Amino acid sequence: MEPIQSLETADIQPLSPSVPPALRDGECYHVFISYSSTDYQWTHCLIDQLEACGLQVCYHDRDFLPGRTVLENMSDCIQESQKVLLVLSPEFVRSRWCLLEANMSLFRDCLERKPIVPVLLEPGVSVPLHLCHLTYLEASDPDFKNKLLKVLCTPNQQLQGSTVLPFHPPSIYNGKALQPLDAVNEDSVSKWDCGQFSDMEVPDQLRLIIEDQEKYRKAVRTINSVSQNKVWFRPVWVRVFIYIIGLICIVSLAIFQTFSMATFLQVVPKVRESVVACVLFSLSFYLVPLGLFIHICLWMNDDEKYIVREMKKAIGQANIILSEEKVLMGRRSNSKISLVYVSLERCKHEFSETFSDQVCAEDLFQRALLYFSSGYACCLAQRHFPFPQPSSSGHLEGGVCFCQYVSQQLSVDQWG
Repeated sequence: MEPIQSLETADIQPLSPSVPPALRDGECYHVFISYSSTDYQWTHCLIDQLEACGLQVCYHDRDFLPGRTVLENMSDCIQESQKVLLVLSPEFVRSRWCLLEANMSLFRDCLERKPIVPVLLEPGVSVPLHLCHLTYLEASDPDFKNKLLKVLCTPNQQLQGSTVLPFHPPSIYNGKALQPLDAVNEDSVSKWDCGQFSDMEVPDQLRLIIEDQEKYRKAVRTINSVSQNKVWFRPVWVRVFIYIIGLICIVSLAIFQTFSMATFLQVVPKVRESVVACVLFSLSFYLVPLGLFIHICLWMNDDEKYIVREMKKAIGQANIILSEEKVLMGRRSNSKISLVYVSLERCKHEFSETFSDQVCAEDLFQRALLYFSSGYACCLAQRHFPFPQPSSSGHLEGGVCFCQYVSQQLSVDQWG
């Protein structure tokens, strides 16, 4: 089945832009709309406009039957509707789509026969993996209503191949961003610490992608080990304790040196002795704290750089595990990890051919994953790379592949 074509160029000819197609046997609605409750106001304004045009609209607030589960109601409503419209917002992707995707098998047959119309409510929403091959409508488009009516008022048989496919890993999904992972302690993560990520349950969006889910748990535990093993001495109370002990030791040493010097200079006139004592006293109680303050500032600044290095290294180790499942992680912040679906098979083969005279080609690829995969995943998720698009086509259609990214980064390191 082919993706939905661009709505400006698709060869669809409804009888009239505002005349809904006739409902056939078993159909009660022209469209079933699924949306998040946080988008209630916008969605119900749209529903009123569609119903004013003669369309029969189905939505959960009104048309779900009480006493039945959400999934049973959703399955029946999709079955009884000609098309399915999804209002994509960040909250929808986090909540309702996860429910739909996690239970895809329950009404997969329904979805395979129904055209899916994704509506992007706001820019920057991560389109779910199952919908990446479909052309979505943007709510901010000035001609949005006319384009939507054009699709909804076109009989299904004229919308050739516009249904969503059951999940399998084809090249069409390659390079797509998934929903990022948030740390369970996101609100309390300091600049010099690493967030803790849950390894108890694999997120819904990854269950259909990662065959061996123990690999995901192992990868997350690798990242969590940064906080457990690398930053145990960095909490504020530990720092304050260390600084106080250090200050006491240094001041005690300075006072001891002062009395020692005074004893040594007993033969020197009283005036000279007083001057020397004052100088040593000033050094003890003014320069020493100033030095400690500068040291603390430099230490804290180094801590932030340190935790970034450690997180990227741990994520690189996690990517060595996850790359076999066509998933890569990237450090977006101390408490957020980007996720992308990307196949590195062709890039790995490129490494093997380039270093065919060396037995360590596999080791070189693993090292590339360790040091560069985190940055690559972040760039891929944000669709922005810190260098111009390479002139030669790589192994990722419409984007920068991993071996191109590694090559560019090595060039920067060499000449930077």
